[in-house]
Amino acid sequence: MAGSLSLLLRRLYLSLYNWTLFIGWSQVLYLAVKTLRESGPEQVYNAVERPLQFAQSAAFLEILHGLVGLVRSPITATLPQISSRLFLVWGILWSFPETQSHVLVSSLVISWSITEIIRYSFYGMKETLGFAPSWLQWLRYSTFMLLYPIGITSEVGLIYLAMPHIKNSEKYCIRMPNKWNFSFDYICAAIVALGFYVPGIPHMYGYMLGQRKKILSKSKAE
Repeated sequence: MAGSLSLLLRRLYLSLYNWTLFIGWSQVLYLAVKTLRESGPEQVYNAVERPLQFAQSAAFLEILHGLVGLVRSPITATLPQISSRLFLVWGILWSFPETQSHVLVSSLVISWSITEIIRYSFYGMKETLGFAPSWLQWLRYSTFMLLYPIGITSEVGLIYLAMPHIKNSEKYCIRMPNKWNFSFDYICAAIVALGFYVPGIPHMYGYMLGQRKKILSKSKAE
């Protein structure tokens, strides 16, 4: 009885979580496309800022989901992707407004939102109904081949574009002397973040290709 109740609560929570984020990312995509058509790429960030911050920040819970065993996704795949996105949303776009009007924001937001709309609807249906249609499963494990390169290129490009502003502003920097005898240069953090893309891209892409082969092969066998 306790096991059945625990399973039910898990499914209810994950259903609510996935459908909430599906709605959040749908709003991001709608606002991004609408603004891009009506006002151009310079205004896209202003239109999507709040829903983007909400939807991406809420994804931090997925790290906790993996840690406590609520989902089977490996933390080695979840942590790098969510960390890099949070760095982009808060550490680059929000912190350095000079980057907000660049066209790369549009490609970033649209690629992220399409990816997440597909992903959250897929898992939402699996948790709510116990299955997802085959076409949605195919989209979940195929569209990343196009959308990931677009998103990653946009991420790297925006970090690079922010670096002169990071250097000139000295925002988030800690200079010596101070009582902690500690210094921190935010541009070094940005360089380190860029460096993580070197091993991170092939790791994440390889993981998704492996998942695609495993899931779609299993689906064909059935």
